[in-house]
Amino acid sequence: MKRYFTGLSRNSFLLAAASFFSDTSTEMLYPVLPVFLTATLKASGSIVGLVEGFAQAMQNIVQGFSGALSDRLQKRKGIALAGYLAAAIAKPLMGISTAWQGVFGARLLDRLGAGTRSAPRDALIASSVDEKVRGRAFGLEGVGDNTGAFIGPLFAIFLLYSLHLGMRTIFYLALIPGLLAVVMILLVNERRAAVTAKSKIDGKMRRFPGGYWRYLMVIALFGLGNSSNSFLILRTQDIGAPLETTIFMYALFNLAAALISYPAGSFSDKLGRKNVLLASFVIFMVTYLGFAHAKNVLIFGALFVFYGLYQGIFRTVGKAFASDFVAEDLRASGVGWYSSTVGLLQLVASVVAGQLWDRVAHVAVFYYGAIFAFAGSIGLFVLIPKHDHQSTA
Repeated sequence: MKRYFTGLSRNSFLLAAASFFSDTSTEMLYPVLPVFLTATLKASGSIVGLVEGFAQAMQNIVQGFSGALSDRLQKRKGIALAGYLAAAIAKPLMGISTAWQGVFGARLLDRLGAGTRSAPRDALIASSVDEKVRGRAFGLEGVGDNTGAFIGPLFAIFLLYSLHLGMRTIFYLALIPGLLAVVMILLVNERRAAVTAKSKIDGKMRRFPGGYWRYLMVIALFGLGNSSNSFLILRTQDIGAPLETTIFMYALFNLAAALISYPAGSFSDKLGRKNVLLASFVIFMVTYLGFAHAKNVLIFGALFVFYGLYQGIFRTVGKAFASDFVAEDLRASGVGWYSSTVGLLQLVASVVAGQLWDRVAHVAVFYYGAIFAFAGSIGLFVLIPKHDHQSTA
């Protein structure tokens, strides 16, 4: 077991712990939020798509600017710390909202914090280990992130159905793990980059190699169908599953993502990022087709687990692959603009999915996603040759 974690640093474990606590905080709310919007605040499916699409876009678009600022200043820890704190404070603000617009504003603040912290945190992860185990380092952070995402919904079930607390109380209690994440970041030791930063606030995009831009094109193509996970929750409610069952299945999704994250990162170090990332695209496509056709709750549970495999692989390997293309002094920018691409396209996908949900058919959301997953798979195979990146750690 010790050999399995060889090469990882103290920072690697602290950053994974920060992700664990922050995602426990976030995922206490995530499976409850679409139900809170539709059942308590009487919002439509289109509003759910709008709120989640803009929120995720906020998170990921901000990462590009946060990463560029981090590279410009060569400061990672302080920027990440501010992001973790903002995200923690936003959680109770959602709970006090009496209209969907209030939730929208608080959710944007939450994701603004998440976006601010992510790129500098990922740069800390990449710089905390040698290149040969970088996939493992991102995998460990993915374990923390997705384990928190597993524990969070279970806390929500316990609070709702064992302690019989109201939905709003869960939003208030989510502040506690959010603040614990802040403490973990305070304990991280930041080392100065060995090179002088040359990036401006625009990330000196001209310094990114051609392979990096082709990679972003592939991610954008895939992302056109990668709408908010809220539609998976609404689809599960669609077939009549109780809310506690839906939350439990969502927890299993995150458990599967946690269990696969570290092996996925390790395999990508050995087998190549492209091969492992392609597997995640195919898993996504098959799972979305399953959500379109399945009607049985047990099958939905299996689909959530399968979807978790996609989530764990994509989150870990996607970012590790992006960091492979760029030099160390541009690493926060490289991962940040990658995440911005994911977020912008998720906004488009979520808005389109909301319209398909309300105006065409609920299953149309999942056919739409599967089509672009197939297109992204072809793009990855064609546009990114096996060795089309240059690692510059």
